[in-house]
Amino acid sequence: MNPNTMEVRYYNLPDKRTRVRRLDLDSQGNVWYVNSTRGKIGRLNPDTGAITEWDSPSGTDSHPYALAVIDDIIWYNESGMRPDAIVRFDPKAETFQSWAIPSGVGIIRNVWVTEEENLLIHQSSTNQVGLVRIN
Repeated sequence: MNPNTMEVRYYNLPDKRTRVRRLDLDSQGNVWYVNSTRGKIGRLNPDTGAITEWDSPSGTDSHPYALAVIDDIIWYNESGMRPDAIVRFDPKAETFQSWAIPSGVGIIRNVWVTEEENLLIHQSSTNQVGLVRIN
């Protein structure tokens, strides 16, 4: 939305089956999102409308859900895995790293970035809160 004119601009995603769950912005103003139904993460450049998507490491059934950007690195979870996995994506190198969440079956619905730039996670099905320290 343009704050001066209140005009809203819409962007069409590449596949109608896409279900966006969470959004965050990088330092360049790009919009990052998880594509939960297709097992992908995506980036929208709002200036050009260009959209790029990457397959999540665990595939189409990984169900990415929560997302945060820290220092232009994308952090999200794969909620279709048991246990959930935390995934780190480096857009410059286009590389992924994944870690199973040790608490097991809990599904992460939200993540927040702390003042120290770590991840605070909430597992809704186990009602647990965890801290992921980013080094």
